[in-house]
Amino acid sequence: MTTFSYIARDPAGQRVVGTLRAASEQAVLADLAGRDLAPVRVRRVHEGPRLKRRVSSQHLATAYRQLSDLLRVGMPLLGAMRLLAKSKSNPRLAAVMATIAEDLAQGSRLADAMTRHADVFAPIQVAMIRAGERGAFLEEVLGRLGTFLENQAQMRAKVIGNLIYPVLLLTVGLAIVVAALVFFVPRFGDFYGRIELPLPTRILLGASALLTDYWLVLLLLLVGAALAYSWLMRRPQVRESVARWQLGLPKVGTLISSLAVARFTRILGTLLANGVPMLSAMQISRSAVGHVLLTKAIDRAAEAVRAGEPLAAPLADSGMIAEDVTEMIAVGESANNLPEVLLTIAQTIETRVDRMLSLFVRLMEPLLLLVLAGVVLFIFFALIVPMLRLSSAIST
Repeated sequence: MTTFSYIARDPAGQRVVGTLRAASEQAVLADLAGRDLAPVRVRRVHEGPRLKRRVSSQHLATAYRQLSDLLRVGMPLLGAMRLLAKSKSNPRLAAVMATIAEDLAQGSRLADAMTRHADVFAPIQVAMIRAGERGAFLEEVLGRLGTFLENQAQMRAKVIGNLIYPVLLLTVGLAIVVAALVFFVPRFGDFYGRIELPLPTRILLGASALLTDYWLVLLLLLVGAALAYSWLMRRPQVRESVARWQLGLPKVGTLISSLAVARFTRILGTLLANGVPMLSAMQISRSAVGHVLLTKAIDRAAEAVRAGEPLAAPLADSGMIAEDVTEMIAVGESANNLPEVLLTIAQTIETRVDRMLSLFVRLMEPLLLLVLAGVVLFIFFALIVPMLRLSSAIST
């Protein structure tokens, strides 16, 4: 995502200035057209490294809920924003709220003021709030935004929480093996220098010598491999090939595709349920999916919708969306309740992903323990067997 600054004119001819984060300049133009703004100038903003701390989804969800409650009891929007700006729980968010309150005092709309803080407010949030302002149901949209962000944070926490223990176990295991090869195994090199060694011992001593004598070369190779991977992944053809390979992996491919589809359906359903037009909603959800194959499918689906065709068929061609899901989308289009259907699909897939992750972790834990135990036993026997042979030879 890139930040673009723009100057545009609204239907009344007033000058509107702001920034947007989008995948391309065409996406910015489409967003401006969806807001009835005539672009005068659109420029890419060259951003330096960000040192500001990000605002968490949980803090944003809380702020949206508080703002919704304040508006519901009759407090004016400007007063509610100034009240949130006094919050001490997140100074970064409080400072942003204070800036937005100043923009509101000068006559800006809430959504337009939020676009100037693209590093805090994602496009989906701005689009929903803009639809709420136009439809005069802003407090409802803010409440739904709080729920949406809480669901996203819960899903992210489930994924990370399920993966913490396997990653920690793998990291500790690798650290133990590397420490043994660097500090423990080399002490046996001189002791075994003049005897015939079995193959496992020679492999172990060779691996230890490689780590201790050529660690700088290995480090440079790892850095070079990481840079090469980063360069290759910038090429669309390589990203697409890697994505197709990932989808072909047993279980892992299903998990990756399920996460991407759940993210897409929840974002698109949430946007449509809050009055965002279909094409704008698809453009925003496309930018948030994070999977190249599904992104291409969404592009094809957007072209189909623009031509008056159904949404389900192009999505089915991606190979990432199960047949039952595309059938549900088709039924939702026919019955004119697509937002509710999409949110139901997202909830179903997220529940399925949670079960898959739990099962995956339960299977990975004993597997990693067995692998770690096998490596430790290999090191032990590779060092002990020559001693046993030497002692039996001496005794005879």
